[in-house]
Amino acid sequence: MEIRVGLPDVKLGVVEADGVLVAPADESLARLMDEVCDRKRRELTVESLAEAEPTRAVRAMFRAWDIDPSKYRPSSEALVRRVVQGKGLYRVSNVVDIGNVGSIETGWPFGCYDRGRIHSPVAFRHGIAGESYEGIGKRTWHLEGRPVLADADGPFGSPISDSTRTMITEAARDVLIVIYAPAGAPHASIEVAMARLGERLAQFAGASAIRAATNA
Repeated sequence: MEIRVGLPDVKLGVVEADGVLVAPADESLARLMDEVCDRKRRELTVESLAEAEPTRAVRAMFRAWDIDPSKYRPSSEALVRRVVQGKGLYRVSNVVDIGNVGSIETGWPFGCYDRGRIHSPVAFRHGIAGESYEGIGKRTWHLEGRPVLADADGPFGSPISDSTRTMITEAARDVLIVIYAPAGAPHASIEVAMARLGERLAQFAGASAIRAATNA
C-alpha cells in the first residue's frame, strides 16, 4: 500500500500481511514479549528513558511536526515507559502484541491496522479543522494539527493513538503495520524492523503473504 508522506523528518516502514488469524498470544509469543521487556528494563530506567537516543529522535520528529511530545506522548515512549516502570505490556492479540514488541525494540511508534477497513489513497499528514475519531480506549480525539494517517474516509491512525475504525479485531484477515521512524534512522535498521515484523506475523499469526516497503 502506497502512503503519501506530507510531514517532514519521518521515514515510514510499511508491512502488509495477508491471511492472518487474529487470536490471543500463544506461549511462544508471550515468552518473546517477556524477554523483550526484561531486556528493556535492564537497559533503561524511567529517569534514563528521556535521554535514550530513540526517545530523543522521536521527540525531535514530533517537534518537526509542531507537536509537543511532552503533551502528546509518542505511543512508543508510552509503551517503553510502562515497561521500565515494571508494569509489563498489555496483552491484546497476537498481531497487536507483535507490533508492540517491535515498537519496544526500536523505540519507534508502530501502528497496527485492519487493511480491509482502509480505502486508498492513504496519506500521512496533519489533521485539519473539524477532523476527529474515536480513539482506542479513549473518547473522541480531535485531530486538528496532529499527525494522522488518513484514507478516503478520513483519519484512522496516528503515532500517538489510533482509531477504533481500523483497529485489529478477530475479524481482521489482512493487516497493515506502519513504522513511524525518525528521518535520521538508518535504512538498514528500518529494514531489520520490517523483516522481524514479517517473520513474526508468519510465525505467530499464520500470515500467508507479506510485503514490505519504505519511503526512505
